[in-house]
Amino acid sequence: MLGTVVNSLAIIGGSLIGMMVKGGLSEKVSKTVMDGLALCVLFIGVSNIIGISEKLDSNGFLVVIISIVIGGGLGENIDIDKRIESLGKNIEVKLKGKGGQVAEGFVTSSLLFCIGAMAIIGSLESGLAGSHKTLFAKSVLDGISSIVFASSLGIGVMISAISVFLYQGLITIGATFLKAVLIEGVITNMTAVGGLLIIALSLNMLGTAKIKVANLLPAIFLPIIYQIVSSLIK
Repeated sequence: MLGTVVNSLAIIGGSLIGMMVKGGLSEKVSKTVMDGLALCVLFIGVSNIIGISEKLDSNGFLVVIISIVIGGGLGENIDIDKRIESLGKNIEVKLKGKGGQVAEGFVTSSLLFCIGAMAIIGSLESGLAGSHKTLFAKSVLDGISSIVFASSLGIGVMISAISVFLYQGLITIGATFLKAVLIEGVITNMTAVGGLLIIALSLNMLGTAKIKVANLLPAIFLPIIYQIVSSLIK
């Protein structure tokens, strides 16, 4: 859990710095900065896909498609997006006047920091091998990103550190119980799904789409279920 703890603290530290410089940014500058960040998020998502595309065979592509379809259906029935947004708005009400667009900052940052390849692979490495190198590297990136995000969106970005701690912590703990299932192919498929969700998030940030990214979150973990079912059938 060391890597996850450091990651969460990096987000909190970066957010505090971002909120200190928030008053010095005009609305026009904040808008331009957010558009630039959205393009960076798009780049991260595309990089994730390109980075593992060669590892995906025909079966892998099928698993990714099925995961997105079934995961989206599950997420829509549960309506994860609405629940997360409601949580963000409740926090915003309680912290009214203490840091800008709390709900937007919390939701956007939580999704960005949680669904990337480094979050998944780093947490798995932490749980399976006790290696925290990937999460330490992610901590640096998230810390820098949180400075920029918090300078535009405020305290909601800092609160997303709780989401990161819970999400990555659960993956790390869960990995110790799923060593036999988490083969390279499963991790590759999970990374591919995560890359697609990051691209969707960037399109939302740019205002070119309104995709309920949170409702697609179950898709990330369906490759694990697919592998378990396949192993039982064989």
